[in-house]
Amino acid sequence: MIMLTTLVDIKSTLFRFFKEKIPNLNVRMKACYFGAEVLDLSLSRPLEEGLVAEIKNALDIFGVLVFKDQKLSNIEQLGFAGQLSDCLHRKTGVSTITASRYGDEALTDVSNLDLNGKVLPADDRRRQYGLSNRLWHTDASFQDPPGRYSMLSAKTVPKDGGETEFANTRDAYYLLTKRMKDRISDLKAHHSIAYSREILGFEFSSGEADQLKGVHQPLVRENARTGLRSLYLASHCSSIVGIPFPDGRILIRDLIDHSTQESLIYRHAWQRDDFVIWDNFATMHRGLAYDDLVSPRELVRITTLESH
Repeated sequence: MIMLTTLVDIKSTLFRFFKEKIPNLNVRMKACYFGAEVLDLSLSRPLEEGLVAEIKNALDIFGVLVFKDQKLSNIEQLGFAGQLSDCLHRKTGVSTITASRYGDEALTDVSNLDLNGKVLPADDRRRQYGLSNRLWHTDASFQDPPGRYSMLSAKTVPKDGGETEFANTRDAYYLLTKRMKDRISDLKAHHSIAYSREILGFEFSSGEADQLKGVHQPLVRENARTGLRSLYLASHCSSIVGIPFPDGRILIRDLIDHSTQESLIYRHAWQRDDFVIWDNFATMHRGLAYDDLVSPRELVRITTLESH
C-alpha cells in the first residue's frame, strides 16, 4: 500500500472514492470531503444491501453524514443501526448509573428530561454526568471492541444553542509534522469514561467505578478500505502507555487542540427529525451549551461496535 503523507494525497484518494464508491447516493458536500448531506433517501424502511455499503463508503469519505426529515421511531432507528452492524453498544457509561427510559440499553438518552418528560434540575446526577458530553470525545472508545458508527435522531431541539461540533481527526493527522507522526505512530492511550467524567468533578460509587476500568486503544487508526489514517482521541484518554502521566496528558491535550482548530470543524445546528451518522474512528465531537435547565432537548443515540 502506498504511504499517504499529505492532504493532497488524501484528497485525491477521497475524490477517487467519491466517484467510484457511492454511485447511487445523492450527496451535498458540507466542506472539502468532511461532512455531507444525503438527499432523497428514507431510513425508515430496510435498505438494499448495496445502499448500506454505499453509506459506509460515504462515511469513509466524509466522516459525518446528515439526513434531513427522518421521523424515525426508536424501533426504526434500531433497525437501521442493525443494518450497519449486528453488534450494538449496550454497555454504555450512563447505564452504570441509570436504566434507559427507552427499555433498550442500545438506545442512549441524550436529553435533559426525566422519566416524566420534565427538565432535569441542576443537581440531578444524570444531568451532571451528561455535562461531560460538552468535552471533545469519541463514543465508546473506552471499551473493547470500540464504537465505530454513532447516529443521533433529533426529537426535540432548543430554540438556541445545543449544536454539535465535529472535528476532522483524519485531516488533523495529515497536518502533523513527520516528526510528530513518527513519535505517535505506535503509541497506545488508556481510555476511560470514568476519567472524562471525573475531570468535571462527577463522583462514581466504588461499584460503578469497578464497571468502568477502560481499555487501551491506538493513538492512530488506519481505515482498512481507504488506507487513510486518523488520530484517535477523546476526553476519555487518561494516559499514554509507556510515558509518564504528565507528559502523556500534555501530548493528548496538544493533539486535541491541534485537531479542533476552526478549519477542521463542522458545526451541526439541529432541526427536528435530523438524523446524523458519524465515524468515531475519523472524528471527535462535542455538544455545545444551551439553556438546559429551561429548554427541553431530546436526541436518541445508537453506537455500533467495530467487529474484530
